[in-house]
Amino acid sequence: MGRKRKGDQVDGWVLFDKPLGMTSTRAVAVVRRLFNAQKAGHAGTLDPLATGMLPIALGEATKTVPFIVDATKDYEFTVCWGEERDTDDREGQAVETSTSRPKKQDIIDCLQSCLGEITQIPPAYSAIKIDGERAYDLARRGEKVTPKPRQVQIHSLELVDQPDLDHARFSVTCGKGTYIRALARDMGRELGCFGHIAELRRTRVGPMDNARMILLDKLETFSHKGGGQQMLANLICPVETALDDIPALAISGADTVCLRQGQSILVRGGDAPVVTGLAYAVCKGDLVALGEVRRGELHPTRVFNIAGPSPQNGT
Repeated sequence: MGRKRKGDQVDGWVLFDKPLGMTSTRAVAVVRRLFNAQKAGHAGTLDPLATGMLPIALGEATKTVPFIVDATKDYEFTVCWGEERDTDDREGQAVETSTSRPKKQDIIDCLQSCLGEITQIPPAYSAIKIDGERAYDLARRGEKVTPKPRQVQIHSLELVDQPDLDHARFSVTCGKGTYIRALARDMGRELGCFGHIAELRRTRVGPMDNARMILLDKLETFSHKGGGQQMLANLICPVETALDDIPALAISGADTVCLRQGQSILVRGGDAPVVTGLAYAVCKGDLVALGEVRRGELHPTRVFNIAGPSPQNGT
């Protein structure tokens, strides 16, 4: 028999508002401990100097992590002009300096060249692997790091404010794999004044928005109160939150048994929805399986065994 996991079977998403200075790995460990969950993982790393939305999957929700990793994301960030730093944020050492400062119209004009599909070179201090090693490990050893360029998608980029000559605040919606630090660096180069990230906050990941983010203080307060585990459970978003853009199919109890045994089920019939491609199945509101609909049949690719009643939406 396999070794029994420590903790409870807790299934769903915690939309964690990661505080400044905490690593994503540490955030997962903290949330897992507070919920006493057997299994946990995050959907998209946030740098320690970044704050905001870190979706943390508990239990069966870990099977849906790829759908959140691939989702579009919203950020708010502040660029400090006048210095480019080796880490592309305020923690690094200056490698280029300038006394020039951009005018508002120059910044607005620059934004147009950053939209759409662009080529971006990730920061040297990043988690990208180069010859089997993380780029940041090589950079910290003083080795020359040259990550390969990649294509990323910038859906929108707006200048929000210029509090002073040295800083500008922006909002951005971008696709998978975009480095906001690299975006700030490249804007500074194009404007001829250099720049680096002074502040960075993620406000949305796919269907998960900042209205439902939960602060660490709130989680810790609930965990120490009487009935704390139930209060925490009410903050968990359902596993299917990650499948927001995927069609749902209502199925019977008999079909549920088949799917959980890895067998395909028929979805044809007079009342069946016209669906092809990716879909997920629910029985009486409970998520059963994720799969591909082909020729009127749902073929399961992921089967879910969620404990107890479905959690409530986070508040």
